[in-house]
Amino acid sequence: MTEAAPDEKVMPESEAAPPDPTLGVEVRPELHKVGMICFLVSEASFFSTLIMAYVIFLRHGTTGPTPAQVFTLPLVLANTAALVLSSFTLHYAEKALRAGNTAVFRLLWLATIVLGVAFLGGTMYEWNELIHTHGLTIGINMFGSTYYTLVGFHAFHVTIGVVALAGVLLVSLRGELRGAHPMPVTLVGWYWHFVDVVWIFVFLIVYVVGR
Repeated sequence: MTEAAPDEKVMPESEAAPPDPTLGVEVRPELHKVGMICFLVSEASFFSTLIMAYVIFLRHGTTGPTPAQVFTLPLVLANTAALVLSSFTLHYAEKALRAGNTAVFRLLWLATIVLGVAFLGGTMYEWNELIHTHGLTIGINMFGSTYYTLVGFHAFHVTIGVVALAGVLLVSLRGELRGAHPMPVTLVGWYWHFVDVVWIFVFLIVYVVGR
């Protein structure tokens, strides 16, 4: 057996570095986040199908109004600005919550809700004008059918998002939203950003390219 050199220090067993407790431990993804990701992927496929249907059937049929005749771009731009801005208010609300500033979080979260409601109000105003001024109904031609289906389903998703945002705000006001990264805030935030991104594609296809 080889003896240690005189100047070589041998570390006693008691002073050895403790074993890493994470070694051999299986790290599993959070089920809530995995579920939301799967849901958003399925929704992305759903909206992709609706967008493709709109593009394919847009020019079918010669009766009834066309996109160039009925769309008012300034109104749609205002709607789009409200929805895009809501993503920023939501982002900074989450940032404020992580910093422990609950009051700012609630204020910015409320602003996100207001902007979402403003978007829905703008969509209702646009549809009222399309139906009563231009005579564009869901059954008048393929453009009307695919347009109301696509934009209507998106508005339905925005409505769900507004309800979810309001629910999170209510939970926060009751003092039941704990921690810097509450799961409801994360999941609802993902959903809202997804809805905003989908609208950007809808806006470009329907109101810019489709005209």
